[in-house]
Amino acid sequence: MFGSAKSGNSQPRWLFPFVIVVIFLLSVLPLGRLAATGISSAFRSGASDLITDPALWQSVYYTVTTSFFGMLAAIVLGGGFALLLTLFDLRCKTLIGFLFMLPTMIPPQVTALAWIGMTGPSSALLKAIGLAPPLGSPQPLYSAGGIALLYGVQHAPLVYLSLRAGLLALPRDAVEAARLSGASSWRVLKDIILPLSLPGFTAGAAIAFVSGVGNFGIPAILGIPASIYTLPTLIYSKFAAFGPNTFADVSLLSGLIAILAVIGLAIEERVLRGRDYRVIGLSGQVAVFSLGPWRILAELVLWLTLLIILVMPMLALIASSLAPAYGVPLSLKTVTFHAYEEIIYRQAITRIAFTNSIGLSLATAFGLLLVSVLIGYFIVRSRSRIAPVLSAIAEIPYALPGVVTAVAFILVFAAPLPVLGFSIYGTIWIILIAYFSHFLAVSLKPVVSAFRQIDPSLEEAARLSGAGFGRRMWDIVVPLVGPAAGASVILVFLIACNELTVSALLWSAGTQTLGVVIYNLDDSGSFNLASALSVLVVVMVIVMMLILELMAKRLPKGVIPWRS
Repeated sequence: MFGSAKSGNSQPRWLFPFVIVVIFLLSVLPLGRLAATGISSAFRSGASDLITDPALWQSVYYTVTTSFFGMLAAIVLGGGFALLLTLFDLRCKTLIGFLFMLPTMIPPQVTALAWIGMTGPSSALLKAIGLAPPLGSPQPLYSAGGIALLYGVQHAPLVYLSLRAGLLALPRDAVEAARLSGASSWRVLKDIILPLSLPGFTAGAAIAFVSGVGNFGIPAILGIPASIYTLPTLIYSKFAAFGPNTFADVSLLSGLIAILAVIGLAIEERVLRGRDYRVIGLSGQVAVFSLGPWRILAELVLWLTLLIILVMPMLALIASSLAPAYGVPLSLKTVTFHAYEEIIYRQAITRIAFTNSIGLSLATAFGLLLVSVLIGYFIVRSRSRIAPVLSAIAEIPYALPGVVTAVAFILVFAAPLPVLGFSIYGTIWIILIAYFSHFLAVSLKPVVSAFRQIDPSLEEAARLSGAGFGRRMWDIVVPLVGPAAGASVILVFLIACNELTVSALLWSAGTQTLGVVIYNLDDSGSFNLASALSVLVVVMVIVMMLILELMAKRLPKGVIPWRS
């Protein structure tokens, strides 16, 4: 049933073609189609109209500036938390780290709505406590600065994760030797720890910049009302005003986004080129500095920061969902659960969105689980030189902004399928296959980590005893990778259920996802309904993160993003 294995090899003959076909369909084909369309469009005369359009270069300017300043904010915020929580003797580190990770797990459009509810003259929360600006005052977040600020909040955990991983790998004997030589804590931090942490800072900065370049939710909610377009929102507007040159234009725009992302990663490599950051000695134990009387102040700063970037926006979101209408002050007399009743019981579109998002997320999570187990097995067990190449190709769609993935699949499936004669464009199936492509790397990483920890001799002994590939997988491999596989399912479900960037360009009537409905509700002026739905999404995110936290002790290191 599973095919026979090659002599001296534990892998069945069909596994290599299976891996090749899957990676071709999910990565090579769509990205190749996008590249071909972009190149052909660049050589046609129609491309000159787009290139000479001032709106294009203005969107490039806003994309670069908001991503750059958002990156700086993320470095300050994420770097500060990483240094304090990793190197100093603070209390409640695990709880603070868990709470700090929440903004990046919450959908960006929800983050934008929460901050809108916390600022401006129509804030229900500010009105309730008497701190709202006068009516007619501008909403400060409807600006390039507001977009950059929320990029910083959303992507700071990415810098935190990158820098913390580097700090945990520092050689503790080098730090101890410096201390024994009489170096002060500040000197050790300045001359040893910070220089060796540059790769973590740089990698985190690059990830934050690339994430900003591809972010759709925040600039869509904060930028479009102020006529500030980044490249992802410009692509969205091109699709909204569909014309004969739409596919050619969005291919070029997607190519620009990919180029900006590659430039950000190339700058990271350039910064680190020619410098040797190898360390010698025992790692894995952090260098803890005693803050002494300053510890209370440091903890107060961390908790105050969490209050500003997480607690207050979430309270504002809840307040907005309980207010009868946008801009109405919240009080005991005006509080109402009408928005929740409307969302849960009366709005058919929200029920459709819940069904679509949960169905798509479950199908993506469990479908990718099967694919990831087979691909991960091939990558780890194969002796072929092509295995690392296939692994890298599989990760490309996730490394690129989601809008690029969406455009690539639109180009592949806009025309009817060969032989079959029908098109899946405009159906829920195109969203599903785009999710498969975009989240393959998320599903693959925990499984590959688990495979690397399994001793091959266990499976080899079973093979020599006559057990076939299917029997070995079921009786030996699957039980051992089970915890990581469970984490993979939860991670993919959590991310896919709140996704907007991919589905924003692929949805049609009846295929709306939660992210799309939240954006559309806000765009139509139903701010309280959008807030209520966002609160439900945040609750779902927290529950899923807590489940992962409870599984932490049974999982390989690095599987749960916010744990070291």
